[in-house]
Amino acid sequence: MKYIIILGDGMADEPRQELGGKTPLEYARTPALDALAPLSELGMAHTIPEGMAPGSDTANLAVLGYDPKKYYTGRSPLEALSIGVDLGEDDVALRTNLVTVTEKEGVPYEKQTMVDHSAGEISTEDAAILLGAVKESLEKEGFRFYTGTSYRHLLIWKKGKTLALRGPHDILEQEIGAYLPAEAELRYMQERSYEILREHPLNLERKKRGENPANSIWFWGAGTRPSLTSFGELRGKRGAMISAVDLLKGIAMGAGMKNIEVEGANGQLHTNYEGKADAACRALLEEGFDFVYVHVEAPDEMGHQGSTERKVQAIEYLDQRVIRRVREQLDASGEPYRMLVMPDHPTPIRVRTHTADPVPYLLYDSTHPLERDWVYNEAQAEKSGILLQEGFRLIERLFEKPGL
Repeated sequence: MKYIIILGDGMADEPRQELGGKTPLEYARTPALDALAPLSELGMAHTIPEGMAPGSDTANLAVLGYDPKKYYTGRSPLEALSIGVDLGEDDVALRTNLVTVTEKEGVPYEKQTMVDHSAGEISTEDAAILLGAVKESLEKEGFRFYTGTSYRHLLIWKKGKTLALRGPHDILEQEIGAYLPAEAELRYMQERSYEILREHPLNLERKKRGENPANSIWFWGAGTRPSLTSFGELRGKRGAMISAVDLLKGIAMGAGMKNIEVEGANGQLHTNYEGKADAACRALLEEGFDFVYVHVEAPDEMGHQGSTERKVQAIEYLDQRVIRRVREQLDASGEPYRMLVMPDHPTPIRVRTHTADPVPYLLYDSTHPLERDWVYNEAQAEKSGILLQEGFRLIERLFEKPGL
């Protein structure tokens, strides 16, 4: 038996007026999911434990079967693993976004407004140049910057403090002053980065092209070195991760799973969906893996952007370019398999950030198809009557003996 999770990050949402009262998942054309749903178990799962912040870090740990209350030590340490940074016992890692804030003349930094948490999904190439300018001016003893992917970067603070810091996606369209770090050194670095980046030639060129300038760094997600029990030891399965996002790669490294790189996978709307699907099938059918986790970031990013149209498109791409392709190849192989499709958390367009509401899942067993009359969406999954309060136990449902 082979096992696969296909995760549409932030895919769950709320009914939208412009979609006739449907959620993006209900509205999207999803023939692959429509064909799977009547054969599958539907249900809801709480992936965010009560009292914890709703993030992709805690949620994806839960989907992989790790109780966030036991294993979570912060988001940035997981990303540090991905980019090869070895954290010391007393080091603190902080996610360092390149963001866009307003540039109101004569207005101090703290009175500016958060416009875009990703600086228009800036390319890694542009980001490296801009972060290089920040490093040249601000890096000093005890503080080291590391380049990640796109807008997602890292600061390591030797003998630092684990501070409560808000993610920029949580404060879109809000004045930033109330959310700046209380720690003077970090606040200074953010303020100074604005001075450095606002007039940087690359940002001036980006503005001429109508792109959002990456005119400030933003710290959040502080944490210390993680310690995950290996996935193989915990589940008895040889597992692989397919994701373009450093966070997921870091979780995989911490869990002893193999990270499979896919050329052209970038965590954006226009990513290499087919490449991810094909890599997953090769891992299961040719490379001896028992379990593959395919993570697609696009629905979450479109939710943060507040774009109903693009979020629907991201879900349709996931359906036709990943789920359909995976199912066809696995069916053709004759290998028995179980497939779990779900989001990690909702990213409602209304709020443009994550919420802690339960998420819908679809669980299909190729050897024991069910006979139902439902389709996969939030409302239908809720009507199933299945609600898992401890979402980290959902993976046990995936790996249990056939016969849903």
